[in-house]
Amino acid sequence: MRLRFDEFRRGVYAVVMAVPCGKVITYGQVAQLAGYPRHARMVGRVLRDAPASSGLPCHRVVNSVGRTAPHWEEQRNLLEAEGVVFRSNGCVNMGICRWNFTDE
Repeated sequence: MRLRFDEFRRGVYAVVMAVPCGKVITYGQVAQLAGYPRHARMVGRVLRDAPASSGLPCHRVVNSVGRTAPHWEEQRNLLEAEGVVFRSNGCVNMGICRWNFTDE
C-alpha cells in the first residue's frame, strides 16, 4: 500500500484523539486503525512533528511493550496524572491501561 501522507496524518490524528484519558495505545495499533498496518514508525514521526497547538494527546501513544518515548521524560508524568499504571520496569502496565478500542 502506497502511503498518502496527508491522508495518513489525518488518520493518525483521528485515532490518537479518540484514545480516552487514562488509556494508552501502541504505535502499531494507531497505524493499523489509520489503515496503514505496517507504518508504526511513521506514526512516531507524525506525532513528533504534530504542532503543540493541535491538542493531540500524543503522550497516550507508547511502544508495543509500554515503553514511553525516549528523551521525553514529561510523557510519564502526563500519563501518571491520568491514572496510567506503570510497572516496576518503567513500562506502562499494558494489561490494565491498553485501550481496547473494540469495546468503544
